[in-house]
Amino acid sequence: MRRTLRWLLSLVVLIGMAGTTASAATAAEPAIGSPGTPRGTAPGDTTSQDGTSEDIKDRILAIPGMSLVEEKPYPGYRYFVLEYTQPVDHRRPSKGTFQQRITVLHKDTTRPTVFYTSGYHVGTTPRRREPTQIVDGNQVDMEYRFFTPSRPSPADWSKLDIWQAASDQHRVFAALKKIYGKKWIATGISKGGMTATYYERFYPRDMDGIVAYVAPNDVNDKEDSAYDRFFEKVGTKECRDRLTAVQREALGKRRAALTATYREWATANAGTFRTMGSLDKAYESLVSDYAWAFWQYSLLADCASVPDARTATDQEIYDSLDAISGFAFYTDQGLEPYTPYYYQAGTQLGAPTLAYPLLKDLLRYPGYFSPRSYVPRDIPMPKFDRRAMADVDGWLRHNAQRMMWVYGENDPYGAERFRTGKGSRDAYVFTEYGGNHGASVAGLRDADRTKATARILEWAGVAPAAVQENPGLAKRLTRYDAKLDRQDVEREPFMLRP
Repeated sequence: MRRTLRWLLSLVVLIGMAGTTASAATAAEPAIGSPGTPRGTAPGDTTSQDGTSEDIKDRILAIPGMSLVEEKPYPGYRYFVLEYTQPVDHRRPSKGTFQQRITVLHKDTTRPTVFYTSGYHVGTTPRRREPTQIVDGNQVDMEYRFFTPSRPSPADWSKLDIWQAASDQHRVFAALKKIYGKKWIATGISKGGMTATYYERFYPRDMDGIVAYVAPNDVNDKEDSAYDRFFEKVGTKECRDRLTAVQREALGKRRAALTATYREWATANAGTFRTMGSLDKAYESLVSDYAWAFWQYSLLADCASVPDARTATDQEIYDSLDAISGFAFYTDQGLEPYTPYYYQAGTQLGAPTLAYPLLKDLLRYPGYFSPRSYVPRDIPMPKFDRRAMADVDGWLRHNAQRMMWVYGENDPYGAERFRTGKGSRDAYVFTEYGGNHGASVAGLRDADRTKATARILEWAGVAPAAVQENPGLAKRLTRYDAKLDRQDVEREPFMLRP
């Protein structure tokens, strides 16, 4: 996602094209704000509650406010791309609606359901997330509000907050629970893991379990020293020094040559820098991101691919910066799809801020790179809400039940993580040693992997009797599917600034 501007533009175009193909097969508008009480388990794939035979697509489209964009075939499943009518403001549901994109990977109404959100856009290619692989269930994916095409028009940005988003998820769950009546587990990766966690905080009776991956927890946005300590110890000193040397070379004597190459690239690819303010600011931002980006998506073994700054050519330095940080990302075209994220980072979520002691003498724009710098000036941003993350953290420490967080040892975002407290019950924090931002249950050490897998199976109500007696026997219930289980790398906007 961060490698080429052309790729980003293609993604935006594809998402937009998908939004223009919506079917007219839409049920009556819902009574917004009144999702209803979920009823019991549906007896089967094609049998409704009253016992009559009915296709699963017809049952889904009978939900008020649900419309079909397209159905895509996949062996053993039905896969639907849908839109669902949501209120712009769940506190004042009569004040307008918008269409929220969701997908349903349908297996069987007698199986559990996994509720996934990336916290960003929703993909429209069938993918089976790890908890879905483990429990052999259905999967519902939801696009986060204000990520296009799930954006109200006109966009009232004051309605983009974690409670409104959790309420979106609650309404989708309440509507689909009438069909998928077995156990539900919410999951997500990074911002999606945060989203699953916030959903549990505001609607703790909806889900039967939460599995959150690599989710940062910025309780105090003014205190980010944990990140500085992380970068003092991550990996090996040799690798850290190698990364720093590239950054210093790029910010120092090679800056003029490399920014000239960047300008040539931007001209050739129609990249502009209105939001950042200048190409030079964008350049300093992406170079500052370099070490963070490396540890987020690479492994210690990849240090050998980092150029030796003493002998590398300008082109080798440039290519490494592009491969790891991505010159496309800080153009207007690269930033625009992630405006909702930067807005939330500057109003509720918080953002990591590093001291950068080894780069300070080379930085031209200290203090400039805050979330506000990445949000167009015509979008107003209220004062940062210091209570939002502290409220979630405090609630979880006293109330977390049937919750799990999985982190990568070498992932910077794990420097500030969710933790259990005295009030937690059946709640766990696992670490994949040597792992990065792609940490998974499958990557955990044997004892942790089987324990985590057993808990997920139990929460989903599908733990075999042998696993209930001996959790050490726990394993996923599905066979590996090369296409369905391929986890596309979810490149995300970096939010660390000097």
